[in-house]
Amino acid sequence: MDVLIFLVPLALLMGLLGLLAFLWNLRAGQYEDLDGAASRILFDDETRKETKP
Repeated sequence: MDVLIFLVPLALLMGLLGLLAFLWNLRAGQYEDLDGAASRILFDDETRKETKP
């Protein structure tokens, strides 16, 4: 039972750090364009013409 004195505050601290990281990413605009990355993978930017020596 003595280990709970250590583990409960540690769990609360880790939860708080996760919440702060999520809010920081939300404020930085990480989740603004959810469909852009999904459709960007389907299209090529440029067509390459490789020449063989």
